[in-house]
Amino acid sequence: MRSKVTKAVFPVAGLGTRFLPATKAVPKEIMTLVDRPLIQYAIDEARAAGITEFIFVTARGKNALEDYFDHAPDLEHTLRKAGKTELLEILKSTNMDSGAIAYIRQHKAMGLGHAVWCARRLIGNEPFAVMLPDDVIAGEKSCLQQMVEAYEETGGSMVAAMEVEPDRTSSYGVLDVESVNGPIVKAKGMVEKPAAGTAPSNLAVIGRYILTPKVLQNLNKIDRGAGGELQLTDAIAMEITQDRDVFGYKFEGQRYDCGSKAGYLQATVAFALDRPELSDEFVDYLQDILARRAAAK
Repeated sequence: MRSKVTKAVFPVAGLGTRFLPATKAVPKEIMTLVDRPLIQYAIDEARAAGITEFIFVTARGKNALEDYFDHAPDLEHTLRKAGKTELLEILKSTNMDSGAIAYIRQHKAMGLGHAVWCARRLIGNEPFAVMLPDDVIAGEKSCLQQMVEAYEETGGSMVAAMEVEPDRTSSYGVLDVESVNGPIVKAKGMVEKPAAGTAPSNLAVIGRYILTPKVLQNLNKIDRGAGGELQLTDAIAMEITQDRDVFGYKFEGQRYDCGSKAGYLQATVAFALDRPELSDEFVDYLQDILARRAAAK
């Protein structure tokens, strides 16, 4: 019987420079889509997949992120006293049980692989998930839940995968495909940010992973890769050379790259339109803006 995936690592040590000056004072992961921080979407997705232990790899200046998941007794008392039970329930959904969440510092910015390696002692000898909060994925069933269900059939290591335009493959880790079985793709290789025209496919790895603890051992062995960083993709690719299975999972859902300004704005619009109490007024506003822009041309 396969070990269940109950631990997830959230690498959140990045400076968020693409969102300066906002991220000078506010961690990028706390920036909101409508009224919920990016990190809350990742946590909700993890919970839906059965994750019970949450490991945050942080850095200096991330105190607001830690405070967000703490209890707020004064605020709860105020809401309770005012009879605002709906807001109180929303607030409680952000609380984390004592012992369910842990914070590890990444003192040097050495890449995603290094961030995951920093959490090795808390991961132990168990399969674990890695979730990048920049990737927000909307779907009827959470992306990680889809992957956990597939992992229970396949074992090995698994990465979320989606097709991208060939001219965009140089921005991603890319799978070299051996075989395809529905949404599950068996990989025979992985390349991190291949040079233009050299990608083995257009199937890109995005920010959801289920990994065996062997990957942590690989991170001890590999040299720095693309960008001079310790690449998680390289450690996963090493699994294939060691005759261990690596799969891609073509998830169902819409992915938004909230690490870019355009992707963040697209997600904000999409999630606002999905809110019944906001959609009608927001649609009218968007239509008015588009009409005025068209008239001005």
